Amino acid sequence: MAKILLVEDHDTLGFALQAYLEMKGFEVLWSKDGDSGLRAFEKHPVDLCIVDVGLPGRDGFSLAREIRRQSAKQPLIFLTARALKADRLKGFDLGADDYLVKPVDEEELVARIRAILRRAQPESPTAETISIGQYTFDVQNQELVFPGQPPRRLTEREAHLLLLLCQQKGQLLSRQQVLKEVWSQNDYFTRRSMDVFISRLRKYLSADPAIEIRNVYGSGFVLEVG
Repeated sequence: MAKILLVEDHDTLGFALQAYLEMKGFEVLWSKDGDSGLRAFEKHPVDLCIVDVGLPGRDGFSLAREIRRQSAKQPLIFLTARALKADRLKGFDLGADDYLVKPVDEEELVARIRAILRRAQPESPTAETISIGQYTFDVQNQELVFPGQPPRRLTEREAHLLLLLCQQKGQLLSRQQVLKEVWSQNDYFTRRSMDVFISRLRKYLSADPAIEIRNVYGSGFVLEVG
């Protein structure tokens, strides 16, 4: 059972998130301010931290900075009532794995938590080939092979994006993760570029009707193989 530290000063939201996450099988430690959140983090090993930015006393950014100082790879999600670009950039500069604007969609939050926890697990060697329906993805050579057709050579970014989709097949691959891992930035042009790359992969995989890269509006993509 994954243990989550939730640092949220709003009583109603904190209670609702704790109850929902526990219903989904997580153990939740709930703190209502930055100082008690830091004490809880130092006392209890946790798998992931969910930190509200606008905390009383020690704010969320300050808390995250201290958490990162003590544990550089600690998975962390920011919650905020403000959708300001400067705040999002500051959060990612501090190493946040994700950034959600309130009101929080609980199902989306759980999907993002699970995706982050999977990424945080020790990496196993990447398989040399991955089966995607009738396709074979040659990871090492960045080639996509369909029976009776010549291999299609992928660009480095196309191959990286397809590998991320394969690693989370059937699960949400968040737009933020793609932008962070494939493009290392998040602006209008990279978001448009990402959508173009997703369209290319759909075209490359179109010979097998059982394969779909489904768009989850505003959240990310799911690779589904029927």
